Amino acid sequence: MASTTLYSQRDPMLKKRDDFEDILEERRNSSDLKYAVRCYAPVLYKGLTPCKANMLKSMVLQSDHLRYVINQLQQAIQEHPVVLLPSHRSYMDFLLMSYILYTYDLALPVIAAGMDFMGMKFIGEMLRMSGAFFIRRSFGGDKLYWAVFSEYVKTMLRNGFAPIEFFLEGTRSRTCKSLTPKIGLLNIVMEPFFKGEVFDVHLVPISISYERILEESLYARELLGVPKPKESTSGLLKARRILSENYGSIHVYFGQPVSIRSLAQDKVNRCKYNLVPRHIPRKPTKETQSFVTDTAYRIVRLQEDSMVLKPWVLMASILLQNLEGLELSLLTEQTLWLRGLAQSCGAFLDWPDHTPSAKVVSSSLALHRGLVCVSGGRVSLVLGEPQGLVTPEEALFNRAVSVLSCASYRNQILHVFIRPAILAVAIHNAASSKKDEVFNCFSFLCKMFSDEFILCPGDTVQDFEEACYLLVKSGSVQTLQQNIVVTDRGQSTLSFLNGLLESFLQGYQVVCQYFCEEACDSLTEKQYIPAVRSFAVKLILAGNLRCYEVLSSDMQKNALAALLRLGAVSKVKVADQVTLKVNKLAVNSLEDTLGGRLPTQKAVLARL
Repeated sequence: MASTTLYSQRDPMLKKRDDFEDILEERRNSSDLKYAVRCYAPVLYKGLTPCKANMLKSMVLQSDHLRYVINQLQQAIQEHPVVLLPSHRSYMDFLLMSYILYTYDLALPVIAAGMDFMGMKFIGEMLRMSGAFFIRRSFGGDKLYWAVFSEYVKTMLRNGFAPIEFFLEGTRSRTCKSLTPKIGLLNIVMEPFFKGEVFDVHLVPISISYERILEESLYARELLGVPKPKESTSGLLKARRILSENYGSIHVYFGQPVSIRSLAQDKVNRCKYNLVPRHIPRKPTKETQSFVTDTAYRIVRLQEDSMVLKPWVLMASILLQNLEGLELSLLTEQTLWLRGLAQSCGAFLDWPDHTPSAKVVSSSLALHRGLVCVSGGRVSLVLGEPQGLVTPEEALFNRAVSVLSCASYRNQILHVFIRPAILAVAIHNAASSKKDEVFNCFSFLCKMFSDEFILCPGDTVQDFEEACYLLVKSGSVQTLQQNIVVTDRGQSTLSFLNGLLESFLQGYQVVCQYFCEEACDSLTEKQYIPAVRSFAVKLILAGNLRCYEVLSSDMQKNALAALLRLGAVSKVKVADQVTLKVNKLAVNSLEDTLGGRLPTQKAVLARL
């Protein structure tokens, strides 16, 4: 089983591995039963008596807000309610949070959980008794359901019966990249502050980092089109055997609480909320919606900045750019080089002190032996060659599972390099050292990949300057007047950074190619994923494509979202069916621009 490590941020500038505390150390010498029945005495919020379930239901159903909505188809003011916002990479996330709070005698949170869990026999009720409340994936315009749900959350928040916990990303990330934040729940927890019902709301970004992911192969298969297994109690019990394996360490990092009151100062005019009674629902203003969206992105960025990265993340990044394998000594050398580059870019690395680098590398290889093998002093990915006679498609599928599983670890470090990597691609594609031309290309790539990576809306100029600063700091480029010049020592760095984004560039180009060559006029969104995957499989089997990550449904969905957002593809409703209409000229133009064959147009924000 994994060991769990906890970190509480006291000084944001001091991110040191030694500041983590191993909360399982004492339990290794005692029993689980003794731990479970220990005296649990959390400090109560302002001395309030814990709220019973029936009382809570009564309070929600009798609220003015809810009565108003029922007839048409809150008055408690508290200070500093807390909202816990963990990253979401595994089923283990919400269990870990409750475990840690219970261990430290802190109030257990009420947790937003998917409706799938409610149907699990015994487990669903246990989760409910532990504080979970279940929500639909989509509300479908059901105003009454929304009113009941939102009033439940706001009642918990206003009265401070327990901290509220939910995942900003909405669902688990199957790729281990941060997902674009969903702002529905964040809107709900901010509303009491906007209406003056609470003095402030504190958002706590929490980063949960896994050395080895429990669901790594399951995620890869889901991305390749294998249906997600239905959550069930029997399935959970059958999965117990995997817990006997070694999963390395888990780091949980509690960031500094973010004050909504401080963030909203001079950004949100709360006086507007006094114009109508509080219990009457109103649509958020454009100003408010922009503030909530910006806050959501900032919280996810804080989560990313505090992710603890293990040596295997560096090794996986290198191996994915060398699928034919590397000599062990060369892999060790390049891992150490990448360690230095990552640290110069601000990565939060957990590298064992006073341990020979060869031992660090060998330990990581041993932990991830299901993905990598060492033979004759050479390291390569286990490409899942099946036994017996198989079809070419089956062999390809097994290789893709291995590559996507390894990519999930490389993805954990992308937030560290994404801005310098986009700049590296921009320098390559612009084929010019002029700063404004490089920026135009950088801006285009940020727009194209805004669904793929966490790039805060409106921050393109700031991101560009940050990328330039980091590459200058690493000695990779020099900025001379209005030019960006690559140094001799910077060639290898830019080559690696280009390699980090190569699979994404190829993936988006393949989608563009599909729309121009094979997409029919009656193509629906539901048909799109299997169709583009089939197209990519043909390219790989024909030897025209080597990038297995193109088969990922996550990448295919993000590429479609980009084409829709940029107007190259549109949705058209025909006879009660929504189809995708393709502007082939625009799609071709985007494909050529991604490949560096067409110069980017001048960016509106180019004020450098």
